[in-house]
Amino acid sequence: MDLLTDIFRQAGLRRRLLDQRHLLDATALQFPCDRSMGVHVVTAGQVYLHSTSLPEPLRLQAGDMAIMARGCVHTISTHEDLGAVRTVALDHAGPLSEPGAPDDAPQNALISGAYQFWHTPVHPFFAEMPDWLVLRAQDGPYPDAMAHSMELLQQELTLREQGSETLVYGLLDVIFVLLMREMLQRQGERTSCWSHGIRDPQVMKAVQALHNDCARAWTLDTLAQHAGLSRTSLAERFRESMGNTPLNYLRTVRMQKAMAALSESERSLEQIAREVGYTDAFSFSKVFKRTVGLAPRDFRRQDTQDKSLAWRIA
Repeated sequence: MDLLTDIFRQAGLRRRLLDQRHLLDATALQFPCDRSMGVHVVTAGQVYLHSTSLPEPLRLQAGDMAIMARGCVHTISTHEDLGAVRTVALDHAGPLSEPGAPDDAPQNALISGAYQFWHTPVHPFFAEMPDWLVLRAQDGPYPDAMAHSMELLQQELTLREQGSETLVYGLLDVIFVLLMREMLQRQGERTSCWSHGIRDPQVMKAVQALHNDCARAWTLDTLAQHAGLSRTSLAERFRESMGNTPLNYLRTVRMQKAMAALSESERSLEQIAREVGYTDAFSFSKVFKRTVGLAPRDFRRQDTQDKSLAWRIA
C-alpha cells in the first residue's frame, strides 16, 4: 500500500459529500470542520470564503478549488460582508442536496466535501498542512488529471444522467486526492517536515518499511541496513529532513494503527499490542496513554460514545 493511502486508512478518513448548492444572496453556509478537512469546487459564478484564519474574505470564481486543513471552521456566501446575510450551519447528518436556484436567479454554485478523521494526535502529514490551499482556474492550466476531472464533474452536474450521482461523488474524491498530492508537493519544499523527508530516497525507504511492518522489532541498526545506510547516516538524514528520529516516527505509526484498531474492531488489547509491535498489553498501554492522553480502554469507550454524535461521519 502506498504511504498516502495508508495514512488515510489509519486516520479513519470518512467523507460526506454535499451535492451542488446554489447560494442565494440572503444566505451564508457555515461548514462544521472541527475534525474535518473540507474541499470546495466552485462550479458557477463566484463566492466568498470567510474564516478567522484568513486576513480577509477569499474570493473564489468558477473553476477555482479550495481545500482547508482540519479544524478550519469557515463560512461561504455570495457577499464579501457577512453582516447583511443569514448564516445557516450545515450538519453532516442533514440532507445532501438543496433545490437548485430558479433559472432566472444568479447562478453562484459550488460542490463540497467534508473529509473527517476523528482521532488525535494526527499523523504529521495532516499536522503540517497549511490552513488553506487554493488552486485558481485563471492560474492554470491544471495538471491533466485535475483538468479532466473538473471537466467531467461539470459535465455530470449539467447532464444529470443515470449514474451521475455516483460519478459526481467519485470525481470529488479524485479531486480531493489530487489536491492532497499538490499539498504534499508544496509542503515538500519546506525543510524538516514529513513531506520533505520522504523526498530523500533512503529516508523514504525507511519510512515505507515502518508502515509496511510496524510490528517488527525495529532497531536503528536493522532499519539502517534496510535503507542501505549506516546507522549514523540514517539517524542524521532522518532528523534533518523529517524533523524527527526513526524510532520516534515508528511510535507514531504504531499509535496511528492502534487507534484505528481500537476504533474499528473488538480485538483485545493483547492482540492489538502484538499487532503494533509490543510484547504485552501493559507496555503498549503505557506508551498509548503517554502519546494519546487516554488509556486504550478509555479511548475505546470514548470512541464508542462519540459514534452516536450527529456530526460524526459514519
